[in-house]
Amino acid sequence: MNVLRFSDVIQSGFCLNKRVFIRADLNVPQDASGRITEDTRIRASLPCIRMALDAGAAVMVTSHLGRPAEGGFKPGDSLAPVAERLSELLGRPVSLVSSWVDGVPVEPGQLVLLENCRLNAGEKSNDEALSRKLAALCDVFVHDAFGTAHRAEATTHGIAQFAPIACAGPLLAAEIDAINSALAQPERPLVAIVGGSKVSSKLTILQSLASKVDQLIVGGGIANTFMLAAGLNIGKSLAEPGLVEEARAVIEAMKARGAEVPIPTDVVCAKSFAADAVATVKQAGDVEDDDLILDIGPDTAARLAAQLKSAGTIVWNGPVGVFEFEAFSKGTEGIARAIAESSAFSIAGGGDTLAAIAQYGIEKDVGYISTGGGAFLEVLEGKTLPAFEILQQHAETSAF
Repeated sequence: MNVLRFSDVIQSGFCLNKRVFIRADLNVPQDASGRITEDTRIRASLPCIRMALDAGAAVMVTSHLGRPAEGGFKPGDSLAPVAERLSELLGRPVSLVSSWVDGVPVEPGQLVLLENCRLNAGEKSNDEALSRKLAALCDVFVHDAFGTAHRAEATTHGIAQFAPIACAGPLLAAEIDAINSALAQPERPLVAIVGGSKVSSKLTILQSLASKVDQLIVGGGIANTFMLAAGLNIGKSLAEPGLVEEARAVIEAMKARGAEVPIPTDVVCAKSFAADAVATVKQAGDVEDDDLILDIGPDTAARLAAQLKSAGTIVWNGPVGVFEFEAFSKGTEGIARAIAESSAFSIAGGGDTLAAIAQYGIEKDVGYISTGGGAFLEVLEGKTLPAFEILQQHAETSAF
């Protein structure tokens, strides 16, 4: 993917005394009193900000926070806690600027945080007039918020249309590189793991991956629907019987390419959905009508782990069981450990996936952990993200 990178602009010396506008993802969780409870996204934004400051630029940073109403303001919508945390992490004052669309007072070497961008009328609709105003604020626009890359909004898309220079920041560039490694130019075998409760929510992802991957491992409620498609009884397990034909079509599409959707040969069942429910390992053909399948069994987990350890590339989105319950966590843990031990390049994304990675402490053993939930899913669906598309167009037409 050909996009201009902020590192290239920095190396050219262009940013000295220039105005740089960074769209970051500072949408951090807060408690009831407004205190930030987890600051990973703020920390992840620091390299881009430091690059701009070190290059002698006048630096403006903005982000959304929560889901505010455009044109209105409530104290809980404010980026003030983020400005305070940025100041602590950078060891320098960070001013928060409100009502900034028509002009921002910022000097070279200075950093200002622009109030919640989704408060601006026209932000979410990618209004052209607003986008042109934003572009007029800067000499260089830097998109460094992959979590918003699937949205065509004024600060993620429109500004890039009209800014003199539009480029990808280090976080966004890293996502592009990881996606290319995993999907555009993968080492084979390419194995994808897609877990979750419903086939319907990930049907387009499954259909897209069926044309690309060598093995498609399904887990959770999705696996139950595929077990139905394979003619197995799943008892009262979560599934979507109405999508059995679609699941069967994915299986046949994979088979036609000499690829595979491994169907569980054993499962972990319970009679109720509860953390203290009695877990029973059963062969897939022995599931009773009142059973709930809540995890893959040890034989299935071992077989899938062996396949993952011999993979060339692994894409992981979603657990394969109810890993939040200890008795039904072994399948997901086995998958996680196998990915950690594999020499394959691995890319993982999605909230539950990141929670599993943290739970099993394998962060350093995953090749790339994507921070963008919705954006990551849309990439797996084969969609071109608006942010990628506009940056690519800008790179093709820019004289930089």
